[in-house]
Amino acid sequence: FILHSKLTMRTLFLVLGFLANTSNALTLPQQKQSSLNVERRSFLHTVINAAVGGVIVGCGQQALASGGATAGKYTTIPIAKRRYYGRVQEAVHEFLLMGPAVVKGDTTDPAVQQFFDKNGAVIVEAKRQDINGQCTKKDGNCKGREIRDSRYNDMKASMYLLGNAFRINQTKAPDNLPTVKAAKAFFKEMDEMEKMVVKKPKTNDQAAQKRFLKALDILDEYLDLVELPPTESGHYDKEFSTLVGESSRIT
Repeated sequence: FILHSKLTMRTLFLVLGFLANTSNALTLPQQKQSSLNVERRSFLHTVINAAVGGVIVGCGQQALASGGATAGKYTTIPIAKRRYYGRVQEAVHEFLLMGPAVVKGDTTDPAVQQFFDKNGAVIVEAKRQDINGQCTKKDGNCKGREIRDSRYNDMKASMYLLGNAFRINQTKAPDNLPTVKAAKAFFKEMDEMEKMVVKKPKTNDQAAQKRFLKALDILDEYLDLVELPPTESGHYDKEFSTLVGESSRIT
């Protein structure tokens, strides 16, 4: 690992152990689990800050343009949760999987590259186009086609659409919603990280470390606003179904 001179190899192994054994926290009593969650977040911040040799500043201003997420139609919060909770939670899961590689500053790692790969995730599964079980196409091919994109692009779409539903009335502009503001602040940091990762991945990318850590803090603000658990809760250690749910629940 190529990191700050004050960062020992032993410390890195401890950090990776924290990240790899997150799921063990779920079996602890509530008081100990809460303590471990706080300790893990603090540890991650300490290591990345040490690696880049500086203190990470607060959230930047949002600079992205926006449009009507629901084409002028009002989506209720329960409906939005059914549609987007699975997609957002799976995106957070894959975002956190980048943690160990980002701690090392290695943006060439497969976990990092996969997150931004535009063919890396199945967004819409292929559906057979049979009619009453019979394929009526002349070429006999009724398999259908799947739609693929990067997990990050789907994260942007689902976070925005979910955030846009958390409104008091239909007249409030999306850009004025706290949820949308938080989402856009997150996108700003991650868009910059994406440019670094896609164009010129490195094995000691301190700039990407800074972007990731700032995005991590903003993401927790967003998750709180849309009534989802924080990143250090251990909730996102598992994979999530991205299909539309049957109820507005945390799966």
